[in-house]
Amino acid sequence: MNQISSSFVSAGSAAASPRQRPAEVVAPLTFITPQAQKPVFYSQAFTGGKAQYRFAVEEHPVPIADMRRLVEAPSLDREGFALREAPSWVRNLHDDDAVEGAYFREIAALLTREFGASRVAIFDATRRSDSGQGARNRDGNRGPASRIHVDYTARSGPQRARDVLGSQEVARLEAEGARLVQVNVWRPIRGPVRRAPLALADARSVKPEHLVATDQIFPDRVGEIYHLAYDPAQRWYYAPEMTVDEVLLIKGWDSLEDGRAQYTPHSAFQLPEQDPGAPPRESIEVRTIVVIE
Repeated sequence: MNQISSSFVSAGSAAASPRQRPAEVVAPLTFITPQAQKPVFYSQAFTGGKAQYRFAVEEHPVPIADMRRLVEAPSLDREGFALREAPSWVRNLHDDDAVEGAYFREIAALLTREFGASRVAIFDATRRSDSGQGARNRDGNRGPASRIHVDYTARSGPQRARDVLGSQEVARLEAEGARLVQVNVWRPIRGPVRRAPLALADARSVKPEHLVATDQIFPDRVGEIYHLAYDPAQRWYYAPEMTVDEVLLIKGWDSLEDGRAQYTPHSAFQLPEQDPGAPPRESIEVRTIVVIE
């Protein structure tokens, strides 16, 4: 098995740009507008073309701080996300076989060390690009996700765990007091990222009433995600100029309800002085269920 090491990437690491950067940028993020009926999102797989949204959105300019400047590393259990240095041996992340083989094994090893996990189940990988055409995936091309969202909810997180691990296995794990965590591992395919980086909310600043459950319609099932309503008290971070040797770990759901972060809203955004001539952002995100017994 290929192995990757991981560590917190600080402001003084090789990943940080030598030129001076502001401590924060102000950029518009796209929030859902609260409505009386439950919002619905029809996926590309369902429509056969562009995704369709049955809800309104609104943009708000927000300050987005440089997480590399934090004195204390962001934490999955505190803020809901973490930045790690984790070089990969896989050179071609556009190769489906390499991703689903060696790269998945690397990601499983990374999360096993991160959590002291007994098992890491990987169930999906998605490439994205802001090139205009999107990035190729088995189910079609994908661009950056531009609406603030969380991939899972209090209902769909446990259901996804049952889908991936099996209902009987999840019942056994629950009976034995195991913890289940849905984690996305986001990596640039090319770097440094100078277009469409990710903004991530500090989970501690997100009030439960601002997480808006939204039905996500697929050809064979109905999922559920959270969109986020705007609150000026929300705190936002990003990692400037991420390299291919770095990953963001993003928590989508945690079975523990003890005050730690459970859901991490996130979205791509446009930098205020983004160079349209910079190389397109290309990234890959791997979705996992982490089992901690």
